[in-house]
Amino acid sequence: MTSSEYLDLREINACLFDVFGTVLDWHSTVIRQVVRLSKGLLLEGSQDAIDFAEEWRAGYYAYVKRVSQGGEGTFNADIMHRQILDNMLTTPRWSHLVDVWGESDREELTLIWHNLDAYQDTIPGLTELKRHVNILALSNGNFRLLLDLAKNQGVPWDGIFSSELFGSYKPNKKVYQSAAYHLSLPPHKIAMVAAHKYDLLAAASVGFRTIYVPRPAEDSHEVRESMRSKKDGGEVDLVVKDFEELARLIREARQG
Repeated sequence: MTSSEYLDLREINACLFDVFGTVLDWHSTVIRQVVRLSKGLLLEGSQDAIDFAEEWRAGYYAYVKRVSQGGEGTFNADIMHRQILDNMLTTPRWSHLVDVWGESDREELTLIWHNLDAYQDTIPGLTELKRHVNILALSNGNFRLLLDLAKNQGVPWDGIFSSELFGSYKPNKKVYQSAAYHLSLPPHKIAMVAAHKYDLLAAASVGFRTIYVPRPAEDSHEVRESMRSKKDGGEVDLVVKDFEELARLIREARQG
C-alpha cells in the first residue's frame, strides 16, 4: 500500500493535518454522545443514532462548501454546528427531539465536537513524527474548538491553523496558501495529511505534497480502496495505513 519513491520525505519541513476524521474520530464519538444526551429517544447502536450523527456531519460539508465558494455563513464552526443542529430539529424526522433538547441541551450537544476520541495511532504516531518535522493542525474548526480538542486528547501539536483565522474554509485555496505564508515555507516543503481526497487535491493545487490516510468513516469505501500514490498511477504523493507508518517512513528517510 505504501510507496514514497516519488516523494522525497527528507524535503518535508511541516506536516499539516486535517483534524475531524483524520486525527480524531468524530463518527464514533458523536454517535455515542448523542445517544447519551437523547434521554432515551435515540438508542445505542440504532440506525437513528448513526443517521443523526451523519446528517449533522453532512450539513457541515454542505455549509463549508457554500462558504468556501463565497456564500454567506459564519467562519466559526461552533456557530455552524449549532445552526445545523437547530435546522435538523425542525425537520419531521427529528422534530420529536425538540421537547427534550432545550437551550442548555443544545449547547451541550454542540460541545460534543470539543472532545472527540483519538484514533489508536494518533498520539503515538504524532509524538514520533514531531521528533522529525513540524506538525500542525490545518482544520475548518474554529480556533477555540481546535485548542480544546488538542488539550482534551493530548494531541502534541507544534501549532494550530484554523481556517477561521484565514476567513474561509478548506478547500478554498486561500486556507492552504495562508498556512504556507505563516510557516515561511515554499509549498513543496509542506505535506497535507488527510483522510479526505478533496482536501488533498485542493492542497496539491497550491503545491503542497499530499499524504492520504484512510479512515473507516471518511470518504466512500470505493474511494478509500482506489487511492494510490502517483508512483502507482494515483493522485496523491503517498498513501499510508496510519500515522505510525508515516512517522516510521519519515524517520527512515531522515536517517538514510
